[in-house]
Amino acid sequence: MRYEGAIYRPPSEAQSLILQITIGCSHNRCTFCVAYIDKKYRERELKEIEADIDEAARSLKGARRIFLADGNAMTVGTEKLLGVLHKLHSSFPNLDRVGIYASPQDLLAKSKDELTAIREAGLGIVYLGVETGNEELLTWIRKGATRDEIIRAGQRARDAGLVLSVTVINGLGGTDKMTAHALDTATLLNQIDPEYLGLLTLMVCPGTPIARQMEKGEFVLPGQFEILKEIEMMLQALELSNCVFRCNHASNYLPLKGNLPGDKDKLFKTLESVRLTGDLRYLRPEYLRAL
Repeated sequence: MRYEGAIYRPPSEAQSLILQITIGCSHNRCTFCVAYIDKKYRERELKEIEADIDEAARSLKGARRIFLADGNAMTVGTEKLLGVLHKLHSSFPNLDRVGIYASPQDLLAKSKDELTAIREAGLGIVYLGVETGNEELLTWIRKGATRDEIIRAGQRARDAGLVLSVTVINGLGGTDKMTAHALDTATLLNQIDPEYLGLLTLMVCPGTPIARQMEKGEFVLPGQFEILKEIEMMLQALELSNCVFRCNHASNYLPLKGNLPGDKDKLFKTLESVRLTGDLRYLRPEYLRAL
């Protein structure tokens, strides 16, 4: 298997074989992200991808999960992606699931019929970075998609029968737009109604535009307990039909998990009780937080 640069994958793909079908991120402009700044985006040739699959199948034929990297591998043309999926499922007889990162632009670039065909070819889950549902913040972080586009992208994936896992970044609104970020994100998520929702907490990385804004005093990062309050507000406004909720990423101050709507009250009470103590001992210390 050949890899270029640092490789990133969702937490739930920790045990997956990673197949790099694209290099970098085709957008690569988000102000908070450092994941792909050292890579120039390109697609790998199909023959090169197939050679990697053959090599992996010789030693890891029993693989049950495979994740397609890099940052938004859904940019790959439909026919090429179908070819990769068919090759994977014929090469790994025990394969349960193939996952992929997608941007809103990637999903909107494909028709519902194309996404349905991709699902039928064996794509098991799509990871979509929502980040925020607030229109002003989406422009500020240079997401490259509007609120309406993100909603339509998520709905198109769901309409095609794809399992959708979305991520949100708490703290992205700073102290000024904390409430707007929480409530606008919740209403956006309600319209998509994903099967999985993961919360991350913003970590400001040196060298990013958001770090420079913070140095100038143009952005104030919320404190630990303010982040908990933001999650409370978001959770209260969520009206999801059947969603696996996770807030246990290494970046999060208070690890939480449950199912929505069933565990909504329990999760809210846990957040509120910890926040009201003001005791940092209940929270993950900074030196243990990581992306």
